[in-house]
Amino acid sequence: MTRQDSIAVVTTDSPPVNALSVHVRNGLKSAIEDADRDDSVEAVVVICNGRTFFAGADITELGKPPLSPDLPEVLAAIEKSAKPVIAAIHGTALGGGLELALACHYRIAVPSARVGLPEVKLGLLPGASGTQRLPRLIDPGEALDLMISGDPVDAEKALRTGMIDTLAEGQSLEADAVAFAKRIVGDAKPLRRIRDMPAKTPDALTPAEFAEAYRERNARKLRNFRAPDEIIRCVEAAMTLPFDEGLAIERKLFRELLDDPQSAAMRYAFFAERKAAKVPGVEGKPDISRIRSIGIVGAGTMGTGIGMAFVNAGYPVTIVETQQAALDRGLANIRRTYERSAQRGSLTPEEAERRTALFFGRLELEALSDCDLIVEAAFEEMSVKTEVFFALDRIAKPSAILATNTSYLDIDRIAATTSRPQSVLGMHFFSPANIMRLVEIVRGEKTDLEIVGTAMALARAIGKVGVVVGVCHGFVGNRMLEKRQDEADRLILEGATPWAVDRVLYDFGLPMGPFAMADLAGLDLGWTREASTGETVRDRLCESERRGQKTGAGYYDYGENRKSDPSPLVEEIIRDVAKARGIARREISDEEILDRLLLPMINEGANILEEGKALRASDIDVIWINGYGWPAYRGGPMFHAEQVGLDKVVERLRALEAAHGGRFRPAALLQRLAAEGSSLTDDT
Repeated sequence: MTRQDSIAVVTTDSPPVNALSVHVRNGLKSAIEDADRDDSVEAVVVICNGRTFFAGADITELGKPPLSPDLPEVLAAIEKSAKPVIAAIHGTALGGGLELALACHYRIAVPSARVGLPEVKLGLLPGASGTQRLPRLIDPGEALDLMISGDPVDAEKALRTGMIDTLAEGQSLEADAVAFAKRIVGDAKPLRRIRDMPAKTPDALTPAEFAEAYRERNARKLRNFRAPDEIIRCVEAAMTLPFDEGLAIERKLFRELLDDPQSAAMRYAFFAERKAAKVPGVEGKPDISRIRSIGIVGAGTMGTGIGMAFVNAGYPVTIVETQQAALDRGLANIRRTYERSAQRGSLTPEEAERRTALFFGRLELEALSDCDLIVEAAFEEMSVKTEVFFALDRIAKPSAILATNTSYLDIDRIAATTSRPQSVLGMHFFSPANIMRLVEIVRGEKTDLEIVGTAMALARAIGKVGVVVGVCHGFVGNRMLEKRQDEADRLILEGATPWAVDRVLYDFGLPMGPFAMADLAGLDLGWTREASTGETVRDRLCESERRGQKTGAGYYDYGENRKSDPSPLVEEIIRDVAKARGIARREISDEEILDRLLLPMINEGANILEEGKALRASDIDVIWINGYGWPAYRGGPMFHAEQVGLDKVVERLRALEAAHGGRFRPAALLQRLAAEGSSLTDDT
């Protein structure tokens, strides 16, 4: 603690992010109490050194016996201070950091600061009074949006909503905060204790009606998640009960969530994502400053989506097509996407125009000669890919990284067409590429580790989660997905309906099942009439012009607004195919459907691990959560296997093997770990 005249400045310096560990909490509480006892101190500024204000609790303490002083004790000491306490925010004030700022009497922030309550992303709620203070300070709907999204907002919005009181304007946050404190003292402003403020109330609705309306409005987004519902309960309590009673409810629900399997899964997923960023052999933080311009080959759905992902991060993109009509279509789709974002208010019209202007459309590969990274997103056929890379090798500058967006194909065969296989790798984006977070970074046999590290750093720079995988058919995600799809196709021939299969996976927590997903993507993706044999359900649907949502019919019939309905015609087609193959149909339970969809995925994940195509079991889970919609509250397929019990997984696979054949034979790794009682997800 230092002094600026009569203002005490309490400074925390606990790298890297000033997490509110027990040592930090103890120092803060002591400093606040010392300042309160010092008659020469008229106000206190709480500030942090380093790159950020308190960026949250020390999550390594979660689930362990509490250490005194806990955060609520520190906040109580701040709030009951007889002298004004001002939070001076830079960087981020997240979770417990924002709760601490809310316990202060006033808040000042630099314009670049961001504030938020991300606890929901760990399956938790703000447990140190955030649910009780925030709805007393700002509109309860805005408070809920902040807590339930878990996403931070910038200082301008925080000022506009009332979360902070003023923005710092000078070069020194400390100087501005001290000046602000002196004005508060000079104006004899009262202590603004948020706990004493009445909660904001929505117009024309009771708190119960407001809470229910919020649930209904966000039902799809909040489906099956427990923490958001408990946050809504806490905010309703803030609107109806005295502060201390609401606080007691918050603490009770926080403890319940902490012990809930959903939070355990989401905390695992949180740490798994951070582990995925650590690649053996890649030391330090790769320098990506040399990557200044991006080239994209192909202006289809994937090419334009990948281009937008880079443009959104500020990179200029040159996108190449072979035909003017295809190029015009791609650029028009890009413009439309940004215009829709501006209409929704997620971008200003000026920003939408600026991003559109960062695209440069060309018809010749030579236009990519100066690009630092070139991503090929051409047709998914080996001959097409190798032809493109053969040409790129002669066009691209020697330092360029050459990446393919292939979903299944052999990176090593593609790299072998070039004289620089060490600079070739896979960057498998997921559709829509400008939105989906996952990129599988596929390391070929000869890919240089420095190139892998650069690709991982670039993925982070554009807001993606990169996961390093090895070369094999389908890599990790699609290789496992094929096993699930194969079983889904078998199930409908044996007696299950497509809508029963989809419902079971949807009830498990995935956004949609395999047949609804196929309809969305288009059943004719990779299908041609010339090569069709009519032997599969998909063949017959495509031959009947039932090609998915785009034609109004696929596995489902689609009405207005693409509302899906089960199709009697599809049931008839399925029965005909089953009869032609001599498959006897029977009733199939939901339990069997779930086992036959999930267990082959888990089994294939274990094979992938044993082959070294994934670095860790947790990497597989990161891929499935971020690329395929696996619910975060279930932690990923490999984590799910641990929750079920590896011995039970092996037992159920053996039962399925006895009933259906060798495709269910348990992976050697699963058998070994189950026999040893070992873990699949502990740093594998």
